[in-house]
Formats: sequence, structure tokens, C-alpha cells
Amino acid sequence: METKQQKKPQQSHTVNMENRSKVVITGVTDTDKFTENSVLLYTCMGELIIKGRGLRVTLLSVESGDMAVEGEIDGMIYGDSQVKSPLGFLGRLLK
Repeated sequence: METKQQKKPQQSHTVNMENRSKVVITGVTDTDKFTENSVLLYTCMGELIIKGRGLRVTLLSVESGDMAVEGEIDGMIYGDSQVKSPLGFLGRLLK
């Protein structure tokens, strides 16, 4: 009897920005930190930092991996594509 291994489809990642005041992101795997000036999150494509002023998270769905951030967005920076979730306490000490 032949068995078929099912592969989990890779989650897609999109970023849609409206007028530098709202960004909707899909493919979010985890979040680390939210402040008024930055949001650090992890996507299926790696780390993503959103910088700006008056930032607030208006949508965060763990099930679907969707996130929306509103405020004055100054920049978005991708980090290490291999990092898909935050480091634990020990990992941060050794970094």
C-alpha cells in the first residue's frame, strides 16, 4: 500500500500599505513587541520591523496570520529571513 505524505502549503506573505497610515500584513507567525514608535513581528518570510509615530495594532489574528497597524508609518525593515519567531530568554542572552 502506497502512502502519500501531505506537505503543509507554505503560507503566503503580503504587505499592503495605504497612504503611509495603514498597513495590512499576511503571513504573520508571531509578534514580539509593540510600542508607539515600532512594531516587531515575525512573518513566514522572516523578521519585520515597522517604524513610525503613533503606531497601534488594530488587527491581530493568530489563526489567519493577519495583522493591521495604523499610525504614521516611516519605514519597514526586513531582518533575518531565517528567524520566524522570537528568541527565548536564553537565545536573547546568547545573541
